[in-house]
Amino acid sequence: MIPNLEGMLVSEINIYPIKSLKGISLESSPVEKRGLRFDRRWMLTDRDGMFFTQREVPKMAAIAVRLDSGKLIVESESAGTLNIPFEPDRAMRQKVVVWQSEVAGDVYTGEVSEWFSDVLGRNCQLVLMPESSERHVSEKFDRGDDIVSFADGYPLMMLGEGSLAEVNERLHDKYRNEEYGAKLPLPMNRFRPNLVVQGSDPFEEDNWSKIRVGEAIFWVVKPCARCVMTTVDQARGEFDGKEPLKTIASFRQAKDVFPGTFESLGQTANAVLFGENLIPESPGSTIRVGDDVEVLETRKRPD
Repeated sequence: MIPNLEGMLVSEINIYPIKSLKGISLESSPVEKRGLRFDRRWMLTDRDGMFFTQREVPKMAAIAVRLDSGKLIVESESAGTLNIPFEPDRAMRQKVVVWQSEVAGDVYTGEVSEWFSDVLGRNCQLVLMPESSERHVSEKFDRGDDIVSFADGYPLMMLGEGSLAEVNERLHDKYRNEEYGAKLPLPMNRFRPNLVVQGSDPFEEDNWSKIRVGEAIFWVVKPCARCVMTTVDQARGEFDGKEPLKTIASFRQAKDVFPGTFESLGQTANAVLFGENLIPESPGSTIRVGDDVEVLETRKRPD
């Protein structure tokens, strides 16, 4: 496919300060080695330090988060609001686990962790990733100093508006006369991207390997494999059936999208691909809504 190089720009910038809670839409954001500033720097775990997400606790999606002068403000319908300092006053450092990674985290004791335990109905704690902790991306793609926050695996995730439009069109054709059709189109927040690109063709981002966003450069490292979290209604904090994952899986499995090369992209044959994982090449830059998106390099495809 020949890339559509005209008129592509950033239409959304989103961060998710506490992993798996509601996101925050921004007009601009500094780019750091771990990703966008404040993105997934906090995480909820059980008391042993094991992380959990909307995959197990979908009601996490209904907890709102705001940033305000050195503190987080979280809000729940059942428990009201709570102010949380960026760093715990009397932190207890503990090893915490997120997927295959084990890193040091600073644990919020007392009121903060009790608030989340009450709201979610499970004994848990909030942890901060201190600057001294270095969690590396997958060894397959780590160039030696590629680090990530508490995000699933990579510093940022990008999605094109055209790709979501294609999925919504397929869902509409499938469910136009059924109850699910009334829920369409699905919003972008169902997929929790950091960057949203306007003006690209559906799934054009499959072909990119390096892009410039404003003055920032990103390595488009690999496609993003999707899971049951895409079936969580982000407004209600509840599972919403098997869609859109079922429909995306019908035409976006790795073996079909990247036949012969999916393993080199760190994917299993049946992985369901939607969006792209990014690693910053130029930390210290700032990106803004409206920035041009330029494709610098494309992926090599087999002849």
